[in-house]
Amino acid sequence: MNSNTADFRVGVVAPIECLKEGWQLIQDRYWLFLGLTLVAMLIGGAVPLILIGPMMCGLNLCLLAKMRGEPVQFETLFKGFDYFVQGLVAALIQAIPAFVLIVPAYVIFIFVSILTLPHDRSEGPPVVFFVMLIIFLFVVIIASVLIHSLFIFSYPLIVDRKLSGLDAVKLSVRAAIKNFGGVLGLTLLVAGLGIVGVIACYIGVLFVLPVSFATYVAAYRRVFPEISLGFVSPPPPPASWAA
Repeated sequence: MNSNTADFRVGVVAPIECLKEGWQLIQDRYWLFLGLTLVAMLIGGAVPLILIGPMMCGLNLCLLAKMRGEPVQFETLFKGFDYFVQGLVAALIQAIPAFVLIVPAYVIFIFVSILTLPHDRSEGPPVVFFVMLIIFLFVVIIASVLIHSLFIFSYPLIVDRKLSGLDAVKLSVRAAIKNFGGVLGLTLLVAGLGIVGVIACYIGVLFVLPVSFATYVAAYRRVFPEISLGFVSPPPPPASWAA
């Protein structure tokens, strides 16, 4: 399917509602999706740019199948390798802005640190070092949130609309920009859940991960309705950003 023919809705991403829908989607099979998510992250993290694409495609296949009421088995996750090339292309494209924005900030931070840190280790770091550290962390966080928000629909578009990696990324960016307020709020909400999980002795973030991915899929289905036999499913009732 060409990305120009894959229409999307605007103004339907309500962060809290998507979170509720994501939890309702997986709650009856939570432990299965926890296992699927952990395996996907472990394999995808083993060779990040190469394997993360097909693993994310497989995880989205599982979530979308559950949403359609279809049976989900553990082997469904590895069907993501059927989209290996598309997933790889999407992952590589997503890495480009991260490299362009974050790497220069890191180089500047290291350069300023070398210039400002005292040679005498008995002296504490100067104020400028802490200022640069705060600026660097701020740039990294903002860049990460924006990049993730723009590419949030890429992998589900590959497996659901059968788009190429390039077309999926382009359409994801278009849809995210048109729904930017809701998508940004959703990304920040999921990030907040992750922070809560980290506070809970770090291990808590693992239990939040399947809910996070399910929340993104719930948002995806709101923006990209299911297409069946040429008909599009009716839109969900409008929800305000505050909802």
